[in-house]
Amino acid sequence: VQLQAYGGGLVQAGASLRLSCAVSGSGFSTYSVAWFRQAPGKERGFVAALKLGGGSPFYADSVKGRFTISRDNAKNSVWLQMNSLKPEDTAVYFCAAGRPITSTIRAASAYYYWGHGTQVTVSS
Repeated sequence: VQLQAYGGGLVQAGASLRLSCAVSGSGFSTYSVAWFRQAPGKERGFVAALKLGGGSPFYADSVKGRFTISRDNAKNSVWLQMNSLKPEDTAVYFCAAGRPITSTIRAASAYYYWGHGTQVTVSS
């Protein structure tokens, strides 16, 4: 399974961006998917996740109500709609796939496959 994230860019605070993650390889529907981000000098942190069977998404408190994760198994794609962006959202964003259990769904170590990141920069 290979993942490629794209759609990042430079935007002003308050703007929106939609990140996409194209997934190649078989078995995409059998994986949970997630977005993580890493700002300079910081560890990679959880943003959002969707379990393989669907259901309610998981979000970091810092993005809840502003970001929306979605997936389309038929298109082998994952998206992250980001609204009301803030300067503190500036980071490299990564998509990931794996089979975490609910208690580990926010842990980067629970995901097997990672795409190259896409840079999101939010200016004040």
